[in-house]
Amino acid sequence: MKNGVLIALLSYATFSWGDACIKASRGGMSVFQIGFLVAAAAAFFLFFAHGPEERWRDFWRTKRPWLVQARAITGSGAGILGVYAFTTIPMAEAYSLIFLSPFFVTLLSTLILKEQIGPWRWGAVFAGFCGVLLVVRPGFRELSLGHLAALGIAFLTATTVILLRSLSRTEKRTTILGVMMIYALVINAAGMMLTGAKVPSVREISLVLAAGAFSACGQVLLLQAMKLAPANHVAPTQYSQIAWAAAIGAAVFQEYPDRLAIVGLVIVALAGLTTLIREKTRLGKVR
Repeated sequence: MKNGVLIALLSYATFSWGDACIKASRGGMSVFQIGFLVAAAAAFFLFFAHGPEERWRDFWRTKRPWLVQARAITGSGAGILGVYAFTTIPMAEAYSLIFLSPFFVTLLSTLILKEQIGPWRWGAVFAGFCGVLLVVRPGFRELSLGHLAALGIAFLTATTVILLRSLSRTEKRTTILGVMMIYALVINAAGMMLTGAKVPSVREISLVLAAGAFSACGQVLLLQAMKLAPANHVAPTQYSQIAWAAAIGAAVFQEYPDRLAIVGLVIVALAGLTTLIREKTRLGKVR
């Protein structure tokens, strides 16, 4: 179990460094071109990561095709918004908004799954919202479309969790990942054709390929962690990304959150952990 938690911490560290690579790649490439190259790199590395009893040639065989496609759309949408958010706003601010996803899960669980939500979880929703306000401080500082994109990621991630609760028992990992990769490649390719593409520099291509490799590696590590430790032990490790966001933002991008922002990030993390602990149903995410 201890090894599973350590592997989960490592997986979220790799996800954070992948987001940092995306942020560093900003420049002349469009959001869709970055998204396409990252998805292509991730698909290449994930091709070698199927389970021992699964084959990619059978990924299209699905028992619930509409739900699988809906999950692919939400995952692809979150990926596109993620590229935009990380290339336009500080990492700590992006993560503070993205980590509202457990609170959207709470709301969607009430509306769609008809779960009974207790006062602890509602209190965590309110506390998390207050924490985000301390980080982004609307009305006291300029907000951008990047902040709206990060909020959209939180909602799409929560929707993905709800869908995965229905899919995890009936669909293969290759099906869920394979369909999502196809959607990501097709949507980003279409967007790239509409917005135009440029020949990336060696630096840019290296960064987006590294981002794809980090994403694929993080997914493999997370799936391994889920095999070694219960989901309720693995899920809270996601909030280690807040520490990585602050550290990478300061060391690489010279982004220094002030004291109020740090307090807000801590509140968001504690509120999210409370939400995860109080959930009756827990499920690891596929990124």
